[in-house]
Amino acid sequence: MRRQALIIGLGQFGMSVARALAARQVEVLAVDVSEDRVRTASAFVTEAACFDATDEAALGRTSPERRDVCLCAIGDEAKEASIICTALLKQMGARRVIARSNDDLHARILTLVGANQVVNPEREFGDRFANQILHAAIRGEMSLGEGVLITEVTVPEAFVGKTLGTLELPARFGVTVVAIRKAGTGGIVMPRPGSTLESQDVIVVVAKERAVSRMMERH
Repeated sequence: MRRQALIIGLGQFGMSVARALAARQVEVLAVDVSEDRVRTASAFVTEAACFDATDEAALGRTSPERRDVCLCAIGDEAKEASIICTALLKQMGARRVIARSNDDLHARILTLVGANQVVNPEREFGDRFANQILHAAIRGEMSLGEGVLITEVTVPEAFVGKTLGTLELPARFGVTVVAIRKAGTGGIVMPRPGSTLESQDVIVVVAKERAVSRMMERH
């Protein structure tokens, strides 16, 4: 059975998530108060509907309790609506509710009314992109949730010729190497303590936020 998602709010974030989930064969019901946005989404989602998600009766007809995930992606202009919508989804039996926040206070309120997970896409992207601005060796980052990132890093010059065991990255920086992409061939090598890093190798690491930045600054 295909997974089902309800996405409420089709701004840039909500529309992007809807498109990405639809591309992964998820059955997406997309909702917004804007007819233009709903019309755009209807080209790639399973179903799109135009109504105010704070309308309890209308929201109930989407059967949140049957969805694998409900995303409240209502934007900056309607904090009150996002809080009401999140609370209603939980009251209607939604199993997993992810809500978009705009600031710390908003995030705390969303959690209090029942959100299982709160995201701030602008802040999270800004933090990750700042790392790439400050450290050219960081090739990309992806959030694994709860403050953990997976990051691709071109091996710093100071690491070249050394083994992972010698570098002691987990103990020194809280950074764990999970794969090495070898220079030239692009082949993936599973890391071992005796693995020697070479110039232009790319290491794939898992670490808490900013741990990789600290490693790049202090190596």
